[in-house]
Amino acid sequence: MKILLSALAEELGLEYTGDDFEIVGVNTLDKAGPDEVSFLVNPKYVQQLDTSRAGCVLTSGPYADKVDRALISSNVYMDLAKVVDLFAEPQGCLDGISELAFVHTDAKVAEGVTVYPFAFIGANAVIGPDTTVFSGCYIGEDTSIGANCIMYPNSVVMGGLTVGDNVILQPGSVIGGDGYGYAQTPAGHKKIPQIGTVVIENNVEVGSNSAIDRAALDVTHIGEGTKIDNLVQIGHNVEVGKHCLIIGQAAVGGSTKLGDGVVLAGQVGIADNSDIGAGAMIGAQSGVMGKVKPGSKLIGSPAMPATTFFKAAGVCMPKLPDLFKRVKKLEKELKAVKEAAENGEDNE
Repeated sequence: MKILLSALAEELGLEYTGDDFEIVGVNTLDKAGPDEVSFLVNPKYVQQLDTSRAGCVLTSGPYADKVDRALISSNVYMDLAKVVDLFAEPQGCLDGISELAFVHTDAKVAEGVTVYPFAFIGANAVIGPDTTVFSGCYIGEDTSIGANCIMYPNSVVMGGLTVGDNVILQPGSVIGGDGYGYAQTPAGHKKIPQIGTVVIENNVEVGSNSAIDRAALDVTHIGEGTKIDNLVQIGHNVEVGKHCLIIGQAAVGGSTKLGDGVVLAGQVGIADNSDIGAGAMIGAQSGVMGKVKPGSKLIGSPAMPATTFFKAAGVCMPKLPDLFKRVKKLEKELKAVKEAAENGEDNE
């Protein structure tokens, strides 16, 4: 793709400085060439403006006069996403339904759907317009997939589920596998059939090799706009609110509720039946159980308020080695005093 700077500025609704030129791509400040646009968000990289060969820099007003050409933005990350989207080449090279795919005769596939070889679409499944189903995908019976979705290779949506519009399932993601339900018996663990469903609302993305389990009896629900990273586990009957961010290797136990806008950082563990209030932010590797108030910022295992954790980690923990030595010294002195008292010695 090629686009004039003036046309790009008009497309984004931004002002630009310097003369017009043709842009062929987008790149980082240190890698961009004279026919590419770059960006500056973090001020700590401002010195790279002096050496960057970028033809134009997308940045905020204070830095615009440091380069020959600038696109001036009040939200650089948002506009960068738009620029990258313009230049991004979509994955895939086929259109239509491959003869090597299996599409059940009772399935309903809308106009504009692309199905790659060796995909499977079950009985009574419904696939919305302009959705792409890549090779190795499995869509079970009675499942509904909305419009303009992308199911990347080897993603799975089991039977009887509902997926909204503009949903992206990255490679290897599994939606609707059985929840982890067993009854303990003298003869061993008896599997409890998981007969509920999963509902994923519009504009959700699920990362590679992440799993969202089918509910035991009711619904596992993922709210609109939520973004789930790679290697995430969402247990059965979990309710995830709108526009949540769940980062890699996080695990959410069964029947937990996440309010709107919750952020779970990497490797966070949430115990079963927890209730995480709207807007809460849980730091990396935290362990959480029970109720978390809306807007809380927690970190640690067990999780505690972030301010308390950083005081403990930043102030107390570095002093522990010295404190240990002092305690050992005091123990020796106390032992000497006790021995002297037992021997009737005068220590004055």
